[in-house]
Parts: sequence; structure tokens; C-alpha cells
Amino acid sequence: MKITRIQRAAVTVVAALALPLTLTACSGEEKDSAAESSSAAEDTSAPDDTADDAAGDTMDAPFGPACASVPKTGPGSFEGMGQAPVATAASNNPELSTLVTAVKKAGLVDTLNTAQNITVFAPTNDAFAKLPKADLDAVLADKAMLTKILTYHVVGEKLAKKQLESGTYDTLQKSTLTTAGSGDSYKVNDSAAVVCGDVPTSNATVHIIDTVLMPK
Repeated sequence: MKITRIQRAAVTVVAALALPLTLTACSGEEKDSAAESSSAAEDTSAPDDTADDAAGDTMDAPFGPACASVPKTGPGSFEGMGQAPVATAASNNPELSTLVTAVKKAGLVDTLNTAQNITVFAPTNDAFAKLPKADLDAVLADKAMLTKILTYHVVGEKLAKKQLESGTYDTLQKSTLTTAGSGDSYKVNDSAAVVCGDVPTSNATVHIIDTVLMPK
């Protein structure tokens, strides 16, 4: 009888000692599972960040030496121009004031602002200054000729940097222009250099050029 009691007491002591060890093991397993779940959650979020970075890399940024003179903030900045239709955006850039005057004289403001997905090769003030003053004044006074010249600077599709490498494109004037180049150096009709390209507006891509194009 005494032996049986002693055996029962021993079993009870062993069970009491084993219980904390069992609880400790279970607690460790739960912590490991929680850590694995947390790690899995972190791993799952990583590809999303990578995808966002990859998407950002596909966006074309303005390029060319004249881009440095564009204001950093305000309506004339790249961000500001990107929120306005092309004729309005150009009016906010002081380097394009002669072009804007010409567009107004030709009555093309609404035409350009309401067009969708176009490209405008925009001559700078210095580009217009290359023309003899008498010739420029004569063109500005001749609405039909002015319209012909200005619409020759507009292509009916958006042309990004890659498409300027080698191409022939129809203009709104109903003839064609050509583009060629690589890197950050491109020319239109082998004469006009792109000095600030891929400028965004709400309805067009603008490539600012240093020479006025003449219809063929």
C-alpha cells in the first residue's frame, strides 16, 4: 500500500515538472509561427515597392540643355505645364512668347487646346529671331501663311523621345517632317535641334526647338 502511494506521488511530481516544459515549448512554437507570419507579410509587400519603382522608370522625363531654364515651380514649370492644354501651357513659358503671339494671330488657340494626343515642335523666341524681321512681320500679317507654318509644327500623335530616333511623321499641315538622333541629341528635318524635349502638357507632348520649320 505504501509503495502504491509513493508511486502515485512520484507520477504527480513528474507531471508537475513536465507541464511548464510543455507550456514553454508551445509558447516557443507560437512565437516562431508569429515571426514566420510577420516575415511572410514583409516579403509580400516588397514586390509591390519594386513594381512601383519599375513603373516610375518607364516615365519619360524632359531632356535637353534648355530644360535647365524652365522654372522649378509655378504655371511655367514642368508640373504646371503638365496640368494645362498645350497653347495655355506655352503661354506660361516666357521662352515661347513669340510662338504664342503667332498662334493667337492665326486663331489656333482653341484648335491646339482641344486637340488630343498631339505633338508640338515649339520654336523658341530665339528661333523666330533668326528670321529677318521683315520676313517675320510679313508672315505674322498673313494669316493663311502663318497657319500653314504653325500647323506644320504639329503632328497628330504623341511622339516620345524613343520615336525621335528615326521617323517620318504627318503634320496637321498635310505634309511630313522627319526626326533623327540618339541619346539627348535630336534634330527635326536635319535643321532644328530639340533643346528641351518631352515636355508634358495635358493634351500634348512638346519638343522645344531652336529653329522655325518651313513646310516642304
